[in-house]
This record gives sequence, structure tokens and C-alpha cells, in this order.
Amino acid sequence: MAGPVSAGAAYSERMWVPLWWWPIGIGVAALLAAELHMGAPGLYAWLPYVVLIPCAVWALVWMSRHRVEVVGGELRVGRAHLPVEVIARGVAVPASAKSAALGRQLDPAAYVQHRPWVKTMALIVLDDPDDPTPYWLVSTRRPAALLEALGCSGSEVSGTEVSGDTGER
Repeated sequence: MAGPVSAGAAYSERMWVPLWWWPIGIGVAALLAAELHMGAPGLYAWLPYVVLIPCAVWALVWMSRHRVEVVGGELRVGRAHLPVEVIARGVAVPASAKSAALGRQLDPAAYVQHRPWVKTMALIVLDDPDDPTPYWLVSTRRPAALLEALGCSGSEVSGTEVSGDTGER
């Protein structure tokens, strides 16, 4: 569900929650409102519906607020931004290697922007001596397009080895 690319953006994607979450979220809110409705007579019977259903919609929109963009020579992930010049290389992390990338192989100093409903990720290795962050691990539905926008189009798809380390410690 990537939205249209914004003006001047080489890549833009919004991390919308899956469509099937919407009826479930609104249904749970309506069910909870119906429970409260049974205990309140008169005008107060409709108040739970008026409050809880918009709260469910707000929560789903709030969870979908993050964007991944490449704009003006900069990678923007949510509020974080990274100049493209400090990117050494990047690889796509398929769904089969996602748990390994987020598990034991994850460097504690890495920047992670994870959305559980997005199956694939991009691993972006940094080459910045002033920054202790070795790599960024970002959820994206189109990792190849993101890496191409960053100038990492020759990168290979990652297997299970996702560490951005060079072996020096």
C-alpha cells in the first residue's frame, strides 16, 4: 500500500497497517461499546460507540504514521534522517531472514525501525566514523526500490547473515 511518491522524493512509502486490521479493530471497539451499552440506559447507551470506534480508527492511523523516504540526498525513516553519502552498502532482508536479523545477529547499536506487519526489510550499512551506529534496519515492502533510490542497486539479497560488522572489534 505504498502511497504516491511525494514531490521531489526518489522513493516514498507509508507503512500502512494491513487492510484486514481495520474491520477487526473497529469490530473489537464496537463489541466493547455494545458491552458498555447494555449497562447504560438512555442517552448514555450511545456514548461508548461515539468514543470507542473513533479511538480504534485513530489507533490504526497512528500505527500507520511512519514513512520511509529518500528526499534531497537524505534517507528519512519516521523522524530520523541519514545523508546518503554515509551509506556504504545495502542489502534486502527477505521475510525468511527477518527473525535472524532482529534476533541474535542484531547489533545493539543499530538503528531499527520495525513494523511487524511488513515482511521484508532493508539493511543499510553506514560508513561514518563520527556515528557509532553500524547499520540501519528498516521495514519496507519494496526493499529493492529503496536500495536503488539510495544508490545501492548492485546489492545482493541477504540470507541469514545480516551483521554490518567488518570483523573489527
